[in-house]
Amino acid sequence: MKNQINSAVVKTAFFASVFFLATFISSFAQTKAEKIDQLMSKYAEYEQFNGSVLVAEQGKVIFKKGYGKANMEWDIPNQSNTKFRLGSITKQFTSMLILQLFEQGKLKLDVPITAYLPDYPKKSGDKITIHHLLTHTAGVPNYTSFPNFFKETSKDYYTPEQFVKLFSDLPLEFEPGTKFAYSNSGYFLLGYIIEKVSSKTYEECLQTQILTPVKMTNSGFDHTELITKNRAAAYEKRGDVFVNAAYIDMNLPYAAGSMYSTVEDLYLWDQALYDNKLISEKSKELYFGKHVVDDDGFYGYGWGFYELPLDEFKKVEIIQHSGGINGFNTLISRIPADKNLTVFLNNTGSTNLNEMNTDVRAILYDKPYTLPKMSLAKILYKDINSKGIDKALLNYNENKKTNLYALKENEMNSLGYELLQTGKVKEAIEVFKLNVAAYPKSGNCYDSLGEAYLASDDKKLALLNYKKSVELDPSNENGKRIIKELSE
Repeated sequence: MKNQINSAVVKTAFFASVFFLATFISSFAQTKAEKIDQLMSKYAEYEQFNGSVLVAEQGKVIFKKGYGKANMEWDIPNQSNTKFRLGSITKQFTSMLILQLFEQGKLKLDVPITAYLPDYPKKSGDKITIHHLLTHTAGVPNYTSFPNFFKETSKDYYTPEQFVKLFSDLPLEFEPGTKFAYSNSGYFLLGYIIEKVSSKTYEECLQTQILTPVKMTNSGFDHTELITKNRAAAYEKRGDVFVNAAYIDMNLPYAAGSMYSTVEDLYLWDQALYDNKLISEKSKELYFGKHVVDDDGFYGYGWGFYELPLDEFKKVEIIQHSGGINGFNTLISRIPADKNLTVFLNNTGSTNLNEMNTDVRAILYDKPYTLPKMSLAKILYKDINSKGIDKALLNYNENKKTNLYALKENEMNSLGYELLQTGKVKEAIEVFKLNVAAYPKSGNCYDSLGEAYLASDDKKLALLNYKKSVELDPSNENGKRIIKELSE
């Protein structure tokens, strides 16, 4: 009997070894494209990604594919030629148009914007230069942070001239050139300047000066009312279901965020940036210049700059920008040293594209990466609805101890706001408190908790959390405004 047992153990060990070796060889033999597909398929399976992806290595496309639905009502899948709204990726095209006008001698970067917008209030306009607008250092209040912007203002039509008047008379948030504070208003003004200087619409300049030369035939300035072939519909996650995203008049994002494109067209854009077809090499030094320090690295003209350590000896520079607009979030990330490119376009609202980008980049450089896990926020939401907040909190703590679920700040934050918007203020406060506990250095977590306490009419705790938010994130101008109001 003993020999039979040993024999069985040997056989079991042998087959286990063979299985492990086969699995290892299979994993090792996977191409980078197969690994990327496996990774993104998991993100799609867990409803953390719904869109299109393109990856290029050494300037050549090695992977492009769509996941999920471009239109959920009609079951139309996303593909590599699906058109998505880009949001703030538009800014790099706006800055390119500005530099083209600069090369043509039609404007200067270091003179007051009142030279091009004579009707702009001189009190602030005489202090602001185009360089300030390009680098988010002008101090112009960000219109997307205005109260009721998304609920009311964003649904109405405005001409550029009409919309500029909504914020041009407001006091500057700081002296131009002294701070970095991301502002869509600044890039809106750049679009308006482009129109004034060129005597053409922003859309016409975009088409003739960039899209046509680069042959980006599936890109343009989005118009909601027009029929646009292959355009993805906009969705957002509400709890554990998708809903249609809120309407926004696409004239308002304008030069700060009104473009649409495909992953394939953004590859063409990436390739065009390696030559001097659009602007000279000297102007490209300005375009890709590290002009100011931002929250994570440096900011140029419509691009962010970051360093990625590949190992203890080598680093590469990443040039990238993200975008977000009702129902869409996007990311384009370039590594010029290796001519590597990753593009993610998603049509289900906020999701963590930076995490996906980090995983794909690891695959490109043969570094370790992990497959995504199910969302702990999603499980928590289901428990709150089915078992109540007290039981849900107990389950949350138990689930957190396991290795089965992923806890993500943005997902917990979205869950908290979903509860807040549906009148479940007590539940929202508890979720935001969990997020603060998990991410104690995030100013945004404290800001959200402050907002929930304000909704519950607990001004004392609201003030406490807003103060902590601003302490962690000094650029939180909305938090500063609320602190001032609560302190009066």
